[in-house]
Amino acid sequence: MEKIAVLYDAGQAVLSTFDLDEVLQRILGIARYYFHLPHAAILLLDRESGQLRVRSQIGWDEGADKISFVIGHGLPGEAVSKKQPIYAPDVSKDARYICTARSTRSQLAIPLMGRDEVVGVLDCQSDRLDHFDRETVHLLTLFSTQASIALQNARLYTLERKRARQLEAINIVAQQSTAVMDLEDLLARVCSVIQHAFQVSHVSLFLREEGDLVMRANEGSLTPCIPPSGRFPSDCEPFSRILATGGTVIEKDLSASPDSVKLFHESVSRMSIPLISFGQTLGVLTLHSTEPDTFREGELQSLESVADICASSIQNAHYVERVKQLAYLDGLTGIFNRRFFELRIQEELERCRRFGCGMAIVMADIDQFKRLNDEFGHLLGDEVLRQVSSLFHQQLRKIDVVCRFGGEEFAVILSQTSAVHALTVAEKLRRSVELWQFPGVPRSVTISAGVAAFPDHGATRDDLVRAADMSLYMAKQQGRNRICVSDAVRKAAGAK
Repeated sequence: MEKIAVLYDAGQAVLSTFDLDEVLQRILGIARYYFHLPHAAILLLDRESGQLRVRSQIGWDEGADKISFVIGHGLPGEAVSKKQPIYAPDVSKDARYICTARSTRSQLAIPLMGRDEVVGVLDCQSDRLDHFDRETVHLLTLFSTQASIALQNARLYTLERKRARQLEAINIVAQQSTAVMDLEDLLARVCSVIQHAFQVSHVSLFLREEGDLVMRANEGSLTPCIPPSGRFPSDCEPFSRILATGGTVIEKDLSASPDSVKLFHESVSRMSIPLISFGQTLGVLTLHSTEPDTFREGELQSLESVADICASSIQNAHYVERVKQLAYLDGLTGIFNRRFFELRIQEELERCRRFGCGMAIVMADIDQFKRLNDEFGHLLGDEVLRQVSSLFHQQLRKIDVVCRFGGEEFAVILSQTSAVHALTVAEKLRRSVELWQFPGVPRSVTISAGVAAFPDHGATRDDLVRAADMSLYMAKQQGRNRICVSDAVRKAAGAK
């Protein structure tokens, strides 16, 4: 019972904070004081290089924390490859042992798992032979499960805070796009915010104009090779590949490239991201560095998300010019608001009538959101709204539109979509929210949704919204965390 109490206390300690460094120190502190280990370390897996790198340690010899482990080598590397604890009762007789502390006599490496994937290793070393009996191994393995959850939550929380700071900065520009009438002013602000938020040498922004790409704004410390408003034919380097594939291009070493390709004299590496909004490539966002190989594949997701927000901001600036400061963005989540929904659904319905195609809407609502606010506070409730918005944005196509309809309710416009496909999309949204681990929320967050399609459920805005709302109400009445549609759509789905 005493050891169970220790395990409980240890779990509470590591799960009580979201600060990554503090979580790491608590894990190692518990390993040292509760399990009497003079040497302990946490190694995190770098998936890009396939190596285990020391993130935090206590008791290792000086300089040993520079050692990295290849998967399958050393006790930590073997723990990763086998996804199970690896024990050496006498390291002097075990060829797998790699010395990190000269006084070590026995070593236990336990994989830290998250959803059946190894995220790191808890490395436990003792200066006594065969220190780890079966019960201790069992307790440490159970503790490593709690440590894995704490580590995952802390890393997710850190990532979300970083993204939140970046999104907040970009969202300021996006919000300003509803008030700034001068597009040039908006683009300059976009470059300035990105250069500051991502701490790169230079940021430049090119927009498509009459078949060319024109540099409309730039910010940073580098020297341009081209004059302001310099034009590039879209079928020439460095932009032809980006526009042809619609994907991000990372150039690791531009030192031997001509200035006409480098764009900035001191630029040595570059990431170029297409700006896409509603399926249309508006231009290219480029980030420059004076060092080679600065931009890594692991940075793509966050930077491409930022590029999407930039594209939305630019698109919004065009809308500002058209509708005279009509506010389209929700200030909390950064996605479109109900006013934009009302505009877009009319445009979609007009397009459907003109071309004889279909479209659909999904009305989604976060289940028991008031209870979540009451239990965890409005700040955490706001963060849940932001993350649900982000999940929706990630799961939808560029041509789709997600709006905050009001409170905890969202409206999604699915362009060129049949009723059956809309049901599939709604289920994907429901599933993504149900599986997401919301930092600070110890239980699942779910949504309910209703689907309505043109022309199946109506030919007007009011008919479609009414049908989707009725389906949403049915989903709530039937137990929540589900999608409801009319019998006609359900039969069509079953016939596929």
